[in-house]
Amino acid sequence: MNPLLQPFDTAPFSKIKNEHFKAAFLEAMKDARAEIDAITSTQEKPTFENTIETLEFSGQQLDRISSVFFNLNSAETNEEIQKIAQEVSPLLSEFGNDITLNEALFERIKTVYQQKESLDLSVEQQTLLDKRYKSFSRNGANLSEEKKKRLREIDAELSKLKLKFGENVLAETNKYEMHLTDEKDVDGLPEGAKEMASQLARSKEKKGWLITLDYPSYVPFMKYAKNRELRKELSLAFGSKAFKGDAFDNQETVLKIANLRHERATLLGYSTHAHFVLEERMAETPEKVHSFLNELLDKAKPAAEQEFKQLEDFAKDLDGIDKLQKWDGSYYSEKLKQKLFDLDDEQLKPYFKLENVIEGVFKVAEKLFGLHFEEVTDIDTYHKEVKTFRVYDADKNFISVFYADFHPRAGKRGGAWMTSFKPQWKKDGMNVRPHISNVCNFTPSTETKPSLLTFNEVTTLFHEFGHGLHGMLANTTYPSLSGTSVYWDFVELPSQIMENWCYEQKALQLFAKHYQTGEVIPMEFVKKIKESATFQEGMATLRQLSFGLLDMSWHGADPSKISNVKAHESKVFDGTNLYPDTPETCMSTAFAHIFQGGYSSGYYSYKWAEVLDADAFAYFKEKGIFDKEVATKFKDHVLSKGGTENPMVLYKRFRGAEPKVEALLERAGLIKKAG
Repeated sequence: MNPLLQPFDTAPFSKIKNEHFKAAFLEAMKDARAEIDAITSTQEKPTFENTIETLEFSGQQLDRISSVFFNLNSAETNEEIQKIAQEVSPLLSEFGNDITLNEALFERIKTVYQQKESLDLSVEQQTLLDKRYKSFSRNGANLSEEKKKRLREIDAELSKLKLKFGENVLAETNKYEMHLTDEKDVDGLPEGAKEMASQLARSKEKKGWLITLDYPSYVPFMKYAKNRELRKELSLAFGSKAFKGDAFDNQETVLKIANLRHERATLLGYSTHAHFVLEERMAETPEKVHSFLNELLDKAKPAAEQEFKQLEDFAKDLDGIDKLQKWDGSYYSEKLKQKLFDLDDEQLKPYFKLENVIEGVFKVAEKLFGLHFEEVTDIDTYHKEVKTFRVYDADKNFISVFYADFHPRAGKRGGAWMTSFKPQWKKDGMNVRPHISNVCNFTPSTETKPSLLTFNEVTTLFHEFGHGLHGMLANTTYPSLSGTSVYWDFVELPSQIMENWCYEQKALQLFAKHYQTGEVIPMEFVKKIKESATFQEGMATLRQLSFGLLDMSWHGADPSKISNVKAHESKVFDGTNLYPDTPETCMSTAFAHIFQGGYSSGYYSYKWAEVLDADAFAYFKEKGIFDKEVATKFKDHVLSKGGTENPMVLYKRFRGAEPKVEALLERAGLIKKAG
């Protein structure tokens, strides 16, 4: 019996075998097709209820199977799962096209859409109708048969190429290890990082220390290791992922993805892929994105150049470094930060035991939104490290299931993300609650120490949890408008605003306690964290802007003339580069956000959302960081509303006005505060 084809609430991970997936996909697609056929074959006149709503609630079993499978492919994959992904992705892509290119279905949707002014629809119903109509018209419903056929071919190929891209990056990450046996080679590394490296070596039956490209291993080495040559080796290994001309090389894949996306956009009547994507974003056009990025670039570049000069002078004075290279950046920045602020990650880590930080983020959510998290062991998980919680509101109403998966493993891709195993919706008088997951790659515990997080990891946890809250607090009628189903340049607001609490004394006192003594983080540390928050902010902003510009260069113009990935990238980075270029490295070949994830033509949205979050948090600061009234407004007008209305309308309802870019520039220290 296939557990994926039985009704289930929480995913039955322990019962699922790999061979269940493909059969489940095929069966669920067959059932979903039958549901579509029922809509198109009815003799009843098309109405909002019998067409738009019925379509919205069709294929739910297929959606559940897909979310279980593709979440596993990110968090607990293996060769067999990757092979299944390569097989089912084109089938799912074809299935999606079978729906959006179904003429009879589109005719019914169009009929309802043309009557929308005379229908008495709620705001959410209007949004769903608009979204549904556009999802068809924007994906080829009005094309000729010949063009529809080409669209299907492009989508099938893209689904395979994106998977291949991610598999290559993961394979490259897993393949590399730096095996060190001389104590001198780990000189400078904090005890915890050394112990972790030694534990990793022992787990592979090796002596000494193992350093890998996983963030908890890579970042401390780049930040603290005194051996410059080894930092160089590691930096080049990290920067050359999928750029070595071997079986895992992604250069061809990048060119193919960019060109296919462009062809797809022009087929649909758009100038570029970016024009297609941005039509459904707050930014609206590539021109607006460029002007937004360039405005920030004008403000950030002078500050970044000044900061870089300061760093160069510091490295020269300290160690006689003539030319600062990429592998020197983290190392000397950390040393300079220690000198300027007398603060270093290693001093802070004892106050950020993972369990305490989790408890802290839960307390912040309780103070703001009245949520309670209860850890439970009766929910099935896909790995023994995954923790599960049931979430309740202040009145003990069940709100959500929450999964938390925090440490690196061979079968898990790098980075941090929020995802969902089940969205929220309302039907037949029931408010069906969501199942949300946060997945991260934090420093694991060692034999002598629990998992102690760097401050950067703390902000990452709060960030992903912000996305989690967006999912958990969803309160909409339709699943496709629920939670994080919002414009992509709005989706980062709930996550980025949560990071602000990590810098506030009142929040830190709730959870930043020494893992051995229980002492609350000293006030002087809190003060230094705040003071150092804008340290090298110009350089950090420039780096983010360079990624946004690279994304737009691939997707905001015809890429067919690009034959050399590295040469193209170097040209784009010319205006934002501070460090000398390294010919062996390439960003694009491992830029999973835009070539595998959903951020193509959307990387700018991190900065866009920073404007929103700086402006929104200024409101909290004005009233008090735990002010119930502001928090309730944020929950009611932003978090619970999902994609039911235009994001700017929702934001203005919360804030009373449009956001101002000055709030971000002031917070970043790039302009002086007014007054």
